[in-house]
Amino acid sequence: MAPAGDNVVVSKMKLERMLSMKGGKGEASYVNNSQAQAQHARSMLHLLRETLDGVRLQSPPDFPFVVADLGCSCGSNTIYMVDVIIQHMAKRYEAAGCDPPEFSAFFSDLPSNDFNTLFQLLPPYGGVSMEECLASNNHRSYFAAGVPGSFYYRLFPAKSVDVFYSAFSLHWLSQVPDVVLDKRSTAYNKGRIFIHGASESTATAYKKQFQSDLAGFLRSRSKEMKSGGSMFLVCLGRTCSDPTDQGGAGLLFGTHFQDAWDDLVQEEVVEADGSFIVNKLEVFRGGSPLVVNHPDDAAEIGRALANSCRSVSGVLVDAHIGDQLSDELFSRVAMRATTHAKELLEQLQFFHIVASLSLA
Repeated sequence: MAPAGDNVVVSKMKLERMLSMKGGKGEASYVNNSQAQAQHARSMLHLLRETLDGVRLQSPPDFPFVVADLGCSCGSNTIYMVDVIIQHMAKRYEAAGCDPPEFSAFFSDLPSNDFNTLFQLLPPYGGVSMEECLASNNHRSYFAAGVPGSFYYRLFPAKSVDVFYSAFSLHWLSQVPDVVLDKRSTAYNKGRIFIHGASESTATAYKKQFQSDLAGFLRSRSKEMKSGGSMFLVCLGRTCSDPTDQGGAGLLFGTHFQDAWDDLVQEEVVEADGSFIVNKLEVFRGGSPLVVNHPDDAAEIGRALANSCRSVSGVLVDAHIGDQLSDELFSRVAMRATTHAKELLEQLQFFHIVASLSLA
């Protein structure tokens, strides 16, 4: 354990090898603590369908229609969203009087992701023909594969993917900015594990890191997307202009997506690269990240917040301080949250940035 007041970090390479949502099916697993993400994603389905309506249909469909979820994690949410995308595109082909193509879905995340749990949730592929697959309620209508790797780099062959989908993932940076770790730097984030309340220099360092990461993300996708394809992105956002004030989301995660997007759309990566057109960019209120059965039960709210935190950050915390201290930490999180249960349930709200992009 690091001395008090020092930053505890892992190298970029090690981070890519270990970062993941908490796997398995335990109480604090992502599988059992991603109901809020499911609700928020489903509330934006109309925006997703608008994006899908702009995807070019292949005529005749000589090649598979390919969907990729970037940052898929290990729960059922990714399976549901892939189903939505494929069913919508199948209906578009039907409405156009065309036979549907074969569909392929790639589930991509870092190598440390619990792909075993994810693939155990996948229904079997059903039917001899694509028409039979699409008509089956208990079988999937697409071929599935996992793609381990960072989405800040190339993951797929050139011009091979029709639709990219990524939700609640792009706020994860590829690394902690180097200057934030340098004790001689004004951006050194002494004694903090989060940017909330940090200095302007620290915020600027994280913003630059995000811009660099997003440039790599867009550069890679521009090479991998088919002509006529689209990309739908959802990321945690905030309503305050000050990046060190993360608001409700700051209680759990935090992001720099909004001002980075503003800068990029206006002057930097998106337009300078010239690869993408931004079709839609808006703030969307997702709601509370806490899903509870009994809103008057303070203890349940406390457990829900602790489990939500642990399902997302538990792997990193375990690596820093070990399982035993991690158990103690999240037990204390639950106790503190219990004492502020009513306030958390009322005020803890997530806002998301929704972006729809297509090739220029």
